[in-house]
Amino acid sequence: MRPAPRLLLNTPDIELWPAGLLRARGSHDARLLSRARTVLRRKRDGRYLAAVLPEGLMPMVERLAREPGIDEALQRLEDPLLRRGAPAETPLPLERLNERLHCLGLDESYADRSGLVLVAEPSCLHLAGLDRYRRALWLTRGAARAWQRLHGAAAADGIALHAISGYRSHDYQLGIFERKLARGLGVAQILTVNAAPGYSEHHGGNALDIGTPGEPPAEESFERTPAFAWLQANAGDFGFRMSYPRDNPHGIVYEPWHWCFGGAAR
Repeated sequence: MRPAPRLLLNTPDIELWPAGLLRARGSHDARLLSRARTVLRRKRDGRYLAAVLPEGLMPMVERLAREPGIDEALQRLEDPLLRRGAPAETPLPLERLNERLHCLGLDESYADRSGLVLVAEPSCLHLAGLDRYRRALWLTRGAARAWQRLHGAAAADGIALHAISGYRSHDYQLGIFERKLARGLGVAQILTVNAAPGYSEHHGGNALDIGTPGEPPAEESFERTPAFAWLQANAGDFGFRMSYPRDNPHGIVYEPWHWCFGGAAR
């Protein structure tokens, strides 16, 4: 059984994507994606591992059977709950968290110093539309519905909002650190902008970075836009709150673009 077209099925190492939402990375990929319904995608680097075709599973890498987590990912394809609609958004185990922290020279004391809590990834995410870059925007069911209502209400008031990013895996968050370290930034400096892997609200599928046309993404200048003023006045009615105001206790810079769904949406 294959996942519903508007769901992302999540495992610790591999994501199961609807093929129609992925971009081909060459002519071979394009031919496979045009026939596939589901693609297995490695979380660590986004590599396409296999395509589920009408005639069966087509590997897209050598030695697919040796891929970490491949058996668990293939079992998700056979999940009987998929026949009855979207499965529950149960949390994935917090595997290899300490390993990721140690890669950055951090340990468990980071949680005490920052006041941030561990955030597990959900086992299922829902398509909430496309982001600013025409990429699939994945959120929990509740956050997806609330974002769509909030987006529509803003548009009705003449305010254009768009999502910059939504769900991120622990591995993706580690990649953000690795790329910034390669550019010469230090871990302490990065931690003022990005939570350590395992501690970002984006992991849980409820957080959104929000922007507006004509403004650069994820910049403090967003607070001077009508879009931000509208969010301040109305986002709470849809269950969203701004996570990192000025002088927040977590050591993270002021982020007027970062909003998290906490429920109680109208």
